[in-house]
Amino acid sequence: MIFNGGYAFSQVNPTDTNTYVIKKNNGVEYIGKILSDDGREVLILTESMGKIYIPKADITLIKVVDVNKEIVNNEYRGKGVFTTRYQFSTNAFPIEKGENYAMINLYGPEVHFAVNKRFSLGIMASWIASPLVLAAKYTIPTSNEKINFGIGTLLGTTGYLNQARGFGGLHWGMVTFGDRSRNLTLSLGYSYFNAGLSRFDTFYQPGTYSTDPSYYNFPIKKVNSPLILAPVIGAAGIVPVGKKASLFLDAMLILGKTSGEQEQEITTDYDSQGLPISTVVSELRDVTTTRINFVFMPGMRFQSSDNKAFQVSLAGIIGYEDDVYSFPVPMCSWFYKF
Repeated sequence: MIFNGGYAFSQVNPTDTNTYVIKKNNGVEYIGKILSDDGREVLILTESMGKIYIPKADITLIKVVDVNKEIVNNEYRGKGVFTTRYQFSTNAFPIEKGENYAMINLYGPEVHFAVNKRFSLGIMASWIASPLVLAAKYTIPTSNEKINFGIGTLLGTTGYLNQARGFGGLHWGMVTFGDRSRNLTLSLGYSYFNAGLSRFDTFYQPGTYSTDPSYYNFPIKKVNSPLILAPVIGAAGIVPVGKKASLFLDAMLILGKTSGEQEQEITTDYDSQGLPISTVVSELRDVTTTRINFVFMPGMRFQSSDNKAFQVSLAGIIGYEDDVYSFPVPMCSWFYKF
């Protein structure tokens, strides 16, 4: 008798109309209906090869499948615990009960688990356990199974780095079109971040001076890190390209602005000999700086089994802050179901 995936087979009812995926020890999979099971071997009926006898000793998995959702081009592609995730962002499909997963990245680990059929929680961290991020997602299905909505949030702290003074968050809504193996997700959110660092900036007393104002008394002001506020527009999708491989794209446009910085203008007039005549120091004024970043993360996922997957992403960032800059951020990730 074989026990696997919650199913026990010793004698199969001849009226059984379910479709099964049967996986052998060597990794070969067959999809079909079980005609009989005498305890030593299973007789199945497949579309491509007709009737096949498979010894029970050669079988590692017998599982009922949904033909409409899990069979593509006569190949088995299960729902998969990892189908709720791209590289960084998620879609509006729920993490199902018992389908919890861990994701190990080059920069650190993550764990995500289902609280109920619509709500999931997760923890994201670096390898030094700081910063720490709490992730939450709530999914909202519709009467059309190929249109799903969801809301999510990330709440982070710098942890023991900088005595937990730094904080940040990202809150978003999303809509996903398609099924778990082939889909497109559009999202819109709002983020904020403050590193919690403090520095000492020098500001002069506003006024007009006959010489360099540094000869006079001036205050030294303690200034905290500015708060960075940014609407975020996201688009992500995935499409299968083989029995065990999928192409995905994860992209975000981050329209950031800094708030909380101050600056002061100092203007000096000189005489014909180049000697300073007077120096004018302006009042302090608040400054807002634009920071725009486009994060582009195309990649490929290889799923070796229902419990494990590996993906690589050739990610890069193009940004603007006073000038245009860009740099690559290649990523590798390993998924594990638990």
